[in-house]
Amino acid sequence: ERAYGLGALSANFAIIAIHSPFCYGIGITAMEVARARGQSAGQVVAKVFRAMFSNTLIMGIAAGFAVNLSGLPIPGPVGDALDLMVRAALPAALFGLGGVLVQYRPEGDMRAILYVCAISLVAHPAITYGLGLGLDLSPEALRSAVITAAMAPGVNAYIFANMYGQARRVAASSVLIATGLTVVTAWGWLQLLP
Repeated sequence: ERAYGLGALSANFAIIAIHSPFCYGIGITAMEVARARGQSAGQVVAKVFRAMFSNTLIMGIAAGFAVNLSGLPIPGPVGDALDLMVRAALPAALFGLGGVLVQYRPEGDMRAILYVCAISLVAHPAITYGLGLGLDLSPEALRSAVITAAMAPGVNAYIFANMYGQARRVAASSVLIATGLTVVTAWGWLQLLP
């Protein structure tokens, strides 16, 4: 919004709306398949569906889609309450993640942390930029896609790692370090974009 104005956000909202359920679906499926050694395909499918539809983040996304597709207006007081939660969500999540980082010092995992940062801040937006040019996206769509791809991993990365008890230290530290590095890398991508 600050770089290209309020009108540029519609493409970002579309990316986020598709990206979240898609990535969560892939992540949950991969983790459940990895956990389900020796189980039948039917049992694995049942575990995947159970894990997906008992996940509060997936349920929130599904509820948002349902309300959006229904076309029903959100009553004023409900909308006001949701706006308050939206404004508080990011600061609260970062504060909570900061508290968690006390437990997970980046020592010993720096190679993995820097790898995640490099993939998130350099490789992901570079691939997006190349695909955008190859697909002849409009400058507005290209900007939205690349800037969205150039953001640091979000708190969801830590939530997902915590959900499965894997790579918590790497996820938490990657979010923190990449968020700091984004100040420099996002500036670089903004300079490169048309």
